[in-house]
Amino acid sequence: MPLFWPAELDHWDNLIAELPGAHALQTRSWAEVKAAYGWSPLPQVWKDSSGQVCAAALVLERTVSPLRLRVLYVPRGPLLNWADGAVRSQVLDGLQALARRRGAIFIKIDPEVVLGTGIPGSADDCLTDTGRDFQADLGRRGWHFSDEQIQFRNTVWVSLAGSEEERLGRLKQKWRYNLRLAQRKGVVVRSGSKADLSLMYHMYAETSLRDGFVIRSQEYYRTVWEKFMENDLATPLIAEVEGEAVAGLMLFHFAGRAWYLYGMSRQASREKMPNYLLQWQAMSLAESRGCLEYDLWGAPDVFDETDSMWGVFRFKEGMGGQVIRTCGAWDFPVHPWLYTAYTRLLPRLLDILRRRGVTQTRREVSL
Repeated sequence: MPLFWPAELDHWDNLIAELPGAHALQTRSWAEVKAAYGWSPLPQVWKDSSGQVCAAALVLERTVSPLRLRVLYVPRGPLLNWADGAVRSQVLDGLQALARRRGAIFIKIDPEVVLGTGIPGSADDCLTDTGRDFQADLGRRGWHFSDEQIQFRNTVWVSLAGSEEERLGRLKQKWRYNLRLAQRKGVVVRSGSKADLSLMYHMYAETSLRDGFVIRSQEYYRTVWEKFMENDLATPLIAEVEGEAVAGLMLFHFAGRAWYLYGMSRQASREKMPNYLLQWQAMSLAESRGCLEYDLWGAPDVFDETDSMWGVFRFKEGMGGQVIRTCGAWDFPVHPWLYTAYTRLLPRLLDILRRRGVTQTRREVSL
């Protein structure tokens, strides 16, 4: 699908880098990836009374076949100061109007509006006024908390501020021990290249089958990884033991932030703790690129040991991070009855696609 991009927005990444909450999933690179898979980018910009850009949103549009139903989605956006009520109203008015003009069933947004920090009920639990005001505003306007949360609603942010000694000191004691253990046991982390992407995908596929989550085709991930690497917004890191790859991750970095969007590991050499050194090297690389924050991308919706993400979450928390709880994704139904029908049908379609995805992954791993 050809990429539509207004000439006046050729410097989109520079524009959004200056806005609060600037995110890798709002960049032109992400727009180009999604354009290759059936989405049409519709970048939106809002200006204040002085003519300065105060908000922006990479809106993605897709027509769902065979019913020809149109949906809009703003991944990790819009970008603005959500505490500013006037700007918030301007942007929400604009998005609702856009959805109507485009004849969409609904528009979905999932900006990083922080609802609270810390695990609920813990001593660190703290709610924000901005999050509560945002949710109340959406409710008054007829938005619905979405049954389909595309991105993780909660996550863990690690501060990269301070010296290496200070960052090391923020790791839990056991994590510092395992980091040094990996170094003693001969784990080495290197930067990868495009030549390593097939290896990384096969490790990712092995991880998905072992841990029970569904992934897309190798072609999709190569498209994402190559596009961001070409634009110097992502770096592959690979942990090796005696020259054999045992773990890896793709580090994304943009506008002073870094993200751990994709991680993979093999069963081999897990006792040598390669992931501890791998994450430490990712943090160090992110800091060297001017990043002040590292998003470990994902925490449980419900902070309970029965949650399937609990073990992964505890690993991330031990890296010295803070739990961030956001307001999640919200939908504005333009056509309520179509929206209801669509949201009831979607879970069934996703179940079918997930089953097909597991079969395809097994097939690719066996090649």
